[in-house]
Amino acid sequence: MDLEKLKYPIGTFDCPSTITSEILEAWTSILEHFPNRLNNLVRNLSEMQLNSPYRPDGWTVRQTVHHIYDSHHNAYTRFKWALTEATPTIKIYDEKAWAETADAKNAPVDLSLAAISALHAKWAYLAKGLTQEQLLKEFHHPARNRNYTLAETLGSYAWHSHHH
Repeated sequence: MDLEKLKYPIGTFDCPSTITSEILEAWTSILEHFPNRLNNLVRNLSEMQLNSPYRPDGWTVRQTVHHIYDSHHNAYTRFKWALTEATPTIKIYDEKAWAETADAKNAPVDLSLAAISALHAKWAYLAKGLTQEQLLKEFHHPARNRNYTLAETLGSYAWHSHHH
């Protein structure tokens, strides 16, 4: 099978040129309900299953769960920076290196599942209260040398929730 299809089974994120209030509500709903979906997917897996890669040369299921927390925690922080600073330049991180740390490789997934649940509850609460003006606030991503609005970032992480 094609490695790109295994890496991106739902395709890559394609942000619509016009982000309507209905799209924003759908994305926020995805973020709000994602923790339950993820928990339902992994809660009955054995240690062997958690320690198995989900694709050839990929992370284990355990690493993927911990990656989701790391990634979404960073995204939430980027939201807060964009809301409180004028187009901040974000700190990027090496997600592959983070996936190789002891917690990502060995910690119980329950730690990240609980953290994802709390984080997404806060993130959805925040997103629901954002004004149109706030949704257009941006942060600068230095590795990609471009700015991202909070609206498109919301969509990107709704996609990321489905992606993994």
